[in-house]
Amino acid sequence: MTNSTLQAIRKGLLLSQDEFARALREAGQRAGVPNDASKRLVQRWESGESASPRPVYARALESVTGLPITELGFAVPVPAARVTPNGQGGHDVAASGPDFEVIAPVAHAGKNATSTNYSGIWLSRYEYYSSGRGDTFIGVHYVLVLQHGDRLTARSLPGSSDSPLTMDLTVDGSVVTGTWVEQTHKDGYYRGARYHGAIQMIAEPTGRKISGKWLGFGKEMEVNSGPWALIFQDASTNKSTMNKYNKRPPVE
Repeated sequence: MTNSTLQAIRKGLLLSQDEFARALREAGQRAGVPNDASKRLVQRWESGESASPRPVYARALESVTGLPITELGFAVPVPAARVTPNGQGGHDVAASGPDFEVIAPVAHAGKNATSTNYSGIWLSRYEYYSSGRGDTFIGVHYVLVLQHGDRLTARSLPGSSDSPLTMDLTVDGSVVTGTWVEQTHKDGYYRGARYHGAIQMIAEPTGRKISGKWLGFGKEMEVNSGPWALIFQDASTNKSTMNKYNKRPPVE
């Protein structure tokens, strides 16, 4: 199965496959655990040909993306990469050897695959009530959406917000459901808190707006909800288009 999550994250970082591989190598050098990441390796991950990175790459992936390896779209559990105080690499899952990868079988689109192509740049807009401030606020991001079969992966462009947003969605006809995660900025009101939850939406027949509601937990573990909409901006996913939208969206 194509790893659309990793692909969306890489593109959301405005990195080519070559640049992403270089960033992985540099992360390995900084950590004292060099790796040989290449464009071809990135292609294998994104195509699903290789479903799980070796531990030395897992740590570099976490460093470059800022996300745990479990949220990078790999099809099987990945050993938790770590570096010991003496600078040696290691992992937390027993395996037949220190360097291994799992080769994934070829996957095909499911029977619910949609005929509408939602790939492109979208404006994400949601509303939430802050009990601490006693008011309703609006969160906006420009997000890159990539579609593979009936799956949509959304990743906010880095310049559109200080709080990175990811969404993993499934399309069934006009119904769009899935999960969302937002990592708030460490210097913001929520002090780096990580919020996540579920989302239920309906796509308009035009394919230019998807709207519904989010569900999530508040500070006191209460269940909160509010409106959320994705509004189409551009069908292109090339680097120049992403640069165009790599900015703060207007709040209306």
